[in-house]
Amino acid sequence: MIKIKVIYDDSYVKSVRITGHAMYDVKGKDIVCASVSTLAISSINLCISLDETAISYKDDEGLLEINVLKKDGVINNVLLNMINMFKELEKDYSKNIKFI
Repeated sequence: MIKIKVIYDDSYVKSVRITGHAMYDVKGKDIVCASVSTLAISSINLCISLDETAISYKDDEGLLEINVLKKDGVINNVLLNMINMFKELEKDYSKNIKFI
């Protein structure tokens, strides 16, 4: 199961931690894992293209961690959008994705 933990500072995202594997299907065919990975990496890349000093991230096998270094409204909106998309996925794949 993919577990997602979000920490907020007021209404701003402070950090996002994504761990685990979806186990929806075999490696290479797991659409849930692919969706989460695509959303996360696309959001990280957008944040970095907007301001390369706004976030830091760690990408390791079974772990993706995003830490916000600057309170910025645009960066926050990018991350909130990513979180909302994860919540939509969780509705359809509740056995594979869980917010903690």
